[in-house]
Amino acid sequence: MSECNSLLIAGCGDVGTRLGLRMAAQGWRVIGMRRNVAALPAAIEPLAGDLHADACPADWPQGQLDYLVYCAAATEHDEAGYRAAYIEGLRRVLDWLAQHGQRPRRILFASSSGVYGQQEGEWIDEDSVAEAQSFSAVIMREAERVALDSGLPATTVRLTGLYGPGREWLLSQVRGGYRVSETPPLYGNRIHVEDAAGLFAMLLQADAAGVPLADCYLGVDDEPAPLHEVVGWLREQLGVSHWSDEQRVRRAGSKRCRNARARALGWAPQYPSYREGYAAILAER
Repeated sequence: MSECNSLLIAGCGDVGTRLGLRMAAQGWRVIGMRRNVAALPAAIEPLAGDLHADACPADWPQGQLDYLVYCAAATEHDEAGYRAAYIEGLRRVLDWLAQHGQRPRRILFASSSGVYGQQEGEWIDEDSVAEAQSFSAVIMREAERVALDSGLPATTVRLTGLYGPGREWLLSQVRGGYRVSETPPLYGNRIHVEDAAGLFAMLLQADAAGVPLADCYLGVDDEPAPLHEVVGWLREQLGVSHWSDEQRVRRAGSKRCRNARARALGWAPQYPSYREGYAAILAER
C-alpha cells in the first residue's frame, strides 16, 4: 500500500477521529474537517470548516485527495437539521472538491440502518427493501443518492445503533429501572464505535489494494438481540433490581441486520455482541 494515500474525513467526530487515528497509524495522510478542530489528536491534520456554510474553508488542502469519508452528524434533529447535515453538507464538500480539481478514488458515506422500515424482526441485508417513511430515513436515502450519483465511485455504509464510551444512554436508562416488554420482541442492532471505525478502515484499505467494493455495506455486530434481553443482561451487570413504573420504549421498528457482506471482505467486529461491548465500557469505569 502506498504511503501517499490521503484521506479527508468531513464531519470528523467520534467515529471519524477513531478512523483517522487508524489510518494515520498506517502511514496515510489524514485531514479531519470539523468546526472545532481543537478536539482533534495531533495525528490528524486539522481543517476548520463548517458544513452548513457555503464558503469553502480557507485552508482547504492542496493536491490530490484520494478518499473522502463523509460522516457528519445532525446537530438539529428535525427535518431541516437532517437535510442540512446529510444532503446540503455533502453537496458542499463535493463542490469544494470540484473547485480544487480533486477527484477522490472513492467516497464513503456514513448512512443509517434507519432506512429500513421492517417491523417484524425480519432478517435483512444490503439488498433488502429500504423504504422506511420517517423524515430521517427519506432524507438519508436522498443523501445516499447524492453520493452514489456524484460521478465518483461511492459506497454507503449503513451503520446500526452506535454505542461505546460516551454513548451510554441505555446504561443510564437501565440504572433508572428501564422497563421493556418481552412480547413481541423488539430486535435491535448495534455496533461499537471502534468497530464502526474499523469497518471504514477495512473498506479504505480494500479499495486502496484494488479490491472491488459494493455500493452498500451494513455496519452491525454479529448478534442482533431483543431489547429486553440486552436490558436484562445489563441489569445483572449493574446490580439493578428495581423497575420503573412506566414502560418507556418506543416501537420504532424491529429487524435483524446481517453483516455477511462486510465479513466476506475480511472485517470482523472486535465486539461481536452487546455483551463484549458493554463489558468493555463497564470495565473502563
